[in-house]
Amino acid sequence: MKPLGLIVIGCVFAVFPLSLGEGKGEGLTAIAQARGSDDVEALVKRVDARYAEIKDFQADFVQETRIQGFDTPVRSSGRVYLKKPGRLRWDYMEPSVEHIYVHQDQLAMYVPAHNQVLKGSLTMMVSTKAPLRLLQGVGKLAEHFSVAPAGAGEKGESGLPLLTLIPKTLPGSSSSLVKVVSEIQPRTYLIQSLALHEKNGNVSTFRFSNFKVNKGLDDAVLILNPPEGVVTVEDFLPKS
Repeated sequence: MKPLGLIVIGCVFAVFPLSLGEGKGEGLTAIAQARGSDDVEALVKRVDARYAEIKDFQADFVQETRIQGFDTPVRSSGRVYLKKPGRLRWDYMEPSVEHIYVHQDQLAMYVPAHNQVLKGSLTMMVSTKAPLRLLQGVGKLAEHFSVAPAGAGEKGESGLPLLTLIPKTLPGSSSSLVKVVSEIQPRTYLIQSLALHEKNGNVSTFRFSNFKVNKGLDDAVLILNPPEGVVTVEDFLPKS
């Protein structure tokens, strides 16, 4: 995986799990509340409450990354799985196959075309420390991001406000992520899309669909079992 892709994955860990939940007939009421003066705060509370209910989920994604200096964006797609506490799998299926597994602080990336498994510790990368906390379900959205409306109160297609998430800087840390702009679905409070803006001008946009929430995801889906003969490389993550 390219370094940019690794940073993108880390940023998605920070935001995506917080978005999940199943609607309980309360969506229209919440939208009305969100259109009031406390719209952003109300929406963030709803998102956090739904995340607290999640035990496992899976969803499909489409990713478009616009790299500074290149006219044509890079497009890819795949599927993400999560199960509490602290297990996540992120599969790229197109245009190439890559499987990323996370268990607590440990990350493994299996690239079939390279016949390799790359392993490392997420906390060795300063930029992913806050995402890791959220992945493990320890923190809440507002604890790691400053949250504000996107632009001048810009709203998504659903009528809910778009959220701008600004990472809070940890002492002695640095991160390439400047902000995340996310759109929340009404009724379900799932993240419909999110855009990751980096300091170098790159922007990666993710759109999610086909959610399956609290369906009893099998542990075997989240455990890497590579074929015989695959080479394992330890401690591959760059230290920052």
